Amino acid sequence: MASTTTSDPDNHHHTFSSIGKAGKSSGEIEGMDVRLLKGYHQSENYSVFAAILPFLFPAFGGLLYGYDIGATSSATINIKSPTSSGVSWYDLSSVQVGLITSGSLYGALIGSLLAFNVADFLGRRRELMVAAASYIIGAVVTTLAPGFAIMVIGRFIYGIGIGLAMHAAPMYIAETAASQIRGRLISLKEFFIVMGMVLGYVIGSVSVDITSGWRYMYATAIPFAVVMGIGMWWLPASPRWILLRAIQGKGDMQELREYAIQCLRRLRGETVDNNSATQEVEDILAELSYISEEGEATLGEMFQGKCLKALTIGAGLVLFQQITGQPSVLYYAASIFQTAGFSAASDATRASILLGLLKLIMTGVAVLAVDKLGRRPLLIGGVSGIVVALFLMGSFYTYLSNVPAVAVVALLVYVGCYQISFGPIGWLMISEIFPLRLRGRGLSIAVLVNFGANALVAFSFSPLQTLLGAGILFFIFGGIAVASLVFILFIVPETKGLTLEEIEAKLL
Repeated sequence: MASTTTSDPDNHHHTFSSIGKAGKSSGEIEGMDVRLLKGYHQSENYSVFAAILPFLFPAFGGLLYGYDIGATSSATINIKSPTSSGVSWYDLSSVQVGLITSGSLYGALIGSLLAFNVADFLGRRRELMVAAASYIIGAVVTTLAPGFAIMVIGRFIYGIGIGLAMHAAPMYIAETAASQIRGRLISLKEFFIVMGMVLGYVIGSVSVDITSGWRYMYATAIPFAVVMGIGMWWLPASPRWILLRAIQGKGDMQELREYAIQCLRRLRGETVDNNSATQEVEDILAELSYISEEGEATLGEMFQGKCLKALTIGAGLVLFQQITGQPSVLYYAASIFQTAGFSAASDATRASILLGLLKLIMTGVAVLAVDKLGRRPLLIGGVSGIVVALFLMGSFYTYLSNVPAVAVVALLVYVGCYQISFGPIGWLMISEIFPLRLRGRGLSIAVLVNFGANALVAFSFSPLQTLLGAGILFFIFGGIAVASLVFILFIVPETKGLTLEEIEAKLL
């Protein structure tokens, strides 16, 4: 059990009545500008035990995303086998295999677009419930698919769940966690994505030679999705989303305030009594009034003022996360191990499991370090390692093909550095950086950029590799990584230890 309590140095205990109505300006809230600008805020009480479930059930959305990546790599092998596919339509073309593989990615793009319009209406909790339903329906349809077309439809529906979950999960975790552990929990969600990948690789390697093994691979996702859906139904709504609705006049202010207090007490556990929960809710309400969260966001506002700055930071990070070549480096993993003469090199699934375990370990390092060292040090250190790894990879394919150890070292350095930087910190920053009123739509744009860039890199890699050669392509990725390092140094702020409202008031 861990808790923390600190008195407010400003000694201004704002009551609910001091806020008045939703339209109060910053000048009408006594002392609030001092609180925000000087970083004074009451430390948030929390119980470690109570924080587990509000993190775990949303994180299942990430686990199911990772599982899909891992399982599909083996499912496409099994379904093409004349002896193991268990279907008469196993003779699939490369385009058909590509549609099975990328069907969930297209669905995720649509899910991200849907989130733009429905996220603030549904709220984070209900959006995750819809995501769980999409996971369940998609997995069932894929598992029972009698033909290729139905299987692709199932993959697409599952992908809608991915888009909604990857949008809502970081928001729910960020808005319900105490600021002291927010970074650690959102980074831990990345750990669940990688854990899902490893689970997918393991289930895939076990089932790849079984008749209709691909059906078992996709069916394994169903119980996890059911647990996620039941868990999100049981969890309370995000107090910050409730208070945003209150300030925007979407319900009775007093009733929504009491509901937010009740939800906050459930989320924080027994260390929070009614008085401290009331005080925290009133502080959030006052800060929301100070930073003018009244009214709904419009599309035009997404590209103006503080949201444009947040969009530049968030979308820039997830764009560089993809276009520095992560899908391409992993594409080469099996051939690199093969070149190096590892005994398991001929078995792509075992090589993938090895890399997945490394990703898990390094993500664990990021989870432990992110709230101690901060976001920027991990990003700068990790991306610097990515630059070195990519230039080593380019050198191997251009000059050093007789020294396979160079490629192996470069691969391991790349994967390790990615998992302490872009992997977890990208998702963490986009969940923190957007103003609350614009967070749902801003994060949907960032997620759309992430999946869109992922698709672009995945589909353009083969023709570019044929046109330029692997060596030149990795040098280009290295140059992009240098640009991303400059972007981090000059554009990305440090958000460690700040409440979400302080991030908006001080950094945007």
